[in-house]
Amino acid sequence: MFVDHARIFVASGAGGTGCLSFRREKYVPRGGPDGGDGGDGGSVILRADRHLSTLVSFRYRRLYKAGRGQHGMGSNRHGRNARDLVIPVAPGTIVLDDSQQMVADLRLAGDTLIASKGGRGGRGNARFATSTNQAPRTFEKGQPGEERWLTLELKLLADVGLVGFPNAGKSTLISRISEARPKIAAYPFTTLTPHLGHVVVDDATSFVVADIPGLIEGASQGAGLGIRFLRHVERTRLLLHLVEVSPMAEGSPVHRLHTIEQELASAPVPLSGKPVIVVATKLDTLPPDGEERRGLDELVATCARRSLPCVAISAVTGAGVKELVGRVAALLHTLPSPDTASALTKAGAEGDA
Repeated sequence: MFVDHARIFVASGAGGTGCLSFRREKYVPRGGPDGGDGGDGGSVILRADRHLSTLVSFRYRRLYKAGRGQHGMGSNRHGRNARDLVIPVAPGTIVLDDSQQMVADLRLAGDTLIASKGGRGGRGNARFATSTNQAPRTFEKGQPGEERWLTLELKLLADVGLVGFPNAGKSTLISRISEARPKIAAYPFTTLTPHLGHVVVDDATSFVVADIPGLIEGASQGAGLGIRFLRHVERTRLLLHLVEVSPMAEGSPVHRLHTIEQELASAPVPLSGKPVIVVATKLDTLPPDGEERRGLDELVATCARRSLPCVAISAVTGAGVKELVGRVAALLHTLPSPDTASALTKAGAEGDA
């Protein structure tokens, strides 16, 4: 089950109370204060784990609470600190607070966020002894822990994102070039959840592809599956825009190209500025020549006028697939890494502000 959105409640543990105690032992007059400190409460920590790829575990549990610190004891015995509660999340998880402000971006495996810090333990009365107050009866209670609601959103980490209309051939392509096995059928339907595939070009070159559920006209206004899954291509460095050129497809390939481009531009985070390779799919459904190839010719001519790279393929027969993978690998080699691209985007946004 693929889950990319969750809401959880985190509560850290309170600190233990400091102890009020005096040493009372035979033959030891005026033993003095010996109350120990309370232990610190446990914190709730989110940590990106490379073994996870969804937020499905949060579908069945929403409350996460760390333990409280142990109270201080006499004979200067301090209370035990509570253990921190570490919650593993998938790399690429964004953490939002109640006001929908981003708290952290756990992009890479090992990235950590203290979601709720444990309360500090209180001091025992032994801490308050002075030369003028040798029998203090003062002690501190432990600080309460923090608690709050957090929203988790997963953005898949991939180099390449596949976008296009439903039934454009995205699932067939990703199954052809990688080990991913999304549902494929001989009738029109759309993928309901994103899929990741690892494409190995050679011993030194590989990249990750994300298959995003198909878009339709009006997706930015909520039609179909809407643009819910487009956040999974926000981190990608390159988009492959798959356009079906089969004569059985509704509308012209050029019209479908423009429609998806408009939906990408209307997304909450515009994606129209990313590098794009247009991929004409289902080449096997066209005859070698004739009127039925007119849509493909118009698409190629449109891409040429706009200086967009265009590759025609058939994921079923394999025609053009090797060329496409080679062009993707070569283009990715010239693009900045995800971390560099993210930093440049952030700097540009701060400059505009």
